[in-house]
Amino acid sequence: MSFKYILYDEEEKIGFISLNRPEKRNALSRGLLEELTELLLKIGQEKKIKVVVLKGIGKIFSAGHDLKEIADGSPQDVLQMFQACFLTMRAIREIPQPVIVQVHGIATAAGCQLVAAADLAVAAEDARFATPGVKIGLFCTTPAVFLSRNIGRKKAMEMLLTGDFMSAQEALIHGLVNKVVPSSELEAVTSELAGKIACNSLSTMAIGKKAFYQQINMEDFQALNYATEVISLSSTTKDAQEGIRAFLEKREPKWSDN
Repeated sequence: MSFKYILYDEEEKIGFISLNRPEKRNALSRGLLEELTELLLKIGQEKKIKVVVLKGIGKIFSAGHDLKEIADGSPQDVLQMFQACFLTMRAIREIPQPVIVQVHGIATAAGCQLVAAADLAVAAEDARFATPGVKIGLFCTTPAVFLSRNIGRKKAMEMLLTGDFMSAQEALIHGLVNKVVPSSELEAVTSELAGKIACNSLSTMAIGKKAFYQQINMEDFQALNYATEVISLSSTTKDAQEGIRAFLEKREPKWSDN
């Protein structure tokens, strides 16, 4: 597959996707979003890799949607752009592979939404996050969805109503990112995390990822009932049987997708 707005590389069981519009601060144009969705779905279908790392080329991760497309587009054009973004977020959620975002510089508006929608996030210590749409008269209602599911309501509303930046350390404290590291170590630490996850069975992670997001908004015992059914059925899978035997026999498991 050839792309205009993104780059893609694979290293062993890890896929590295790079937003490649540095001259536009990696703005999420409709074209970029469509390419990203297409690639994510292909990765999910082929199952050749076990983890996806999403990062940005240039000085920043992403400044969000391409405002020129919004300013110059018809209402239908703008709707189609936001629908393209919806499909990207759904692809991140629905592919079996965990998606790790590697953040440097800034992640604002829909760029912040990408961070919040991903399964995991690693940030450079000088990275900053914001949902500044309110400052240009376009409240960040779509970024608010995943932002409010990552951090507390009061903090989410503060970001949405002020448009102010959140530091990487604040993002760690409030649950928007998993790790904050020196800029010089960002790529190595992210790759190390991806490599650790890639040692696991993809089919096991796929079951777990789907179940995690299914149960998260359920009432406690509804969630537990659902999770009980999932783990009971999962125990009969080939990789679960292999993993349990390997543990009992004190050896490394041999996953079906290795």
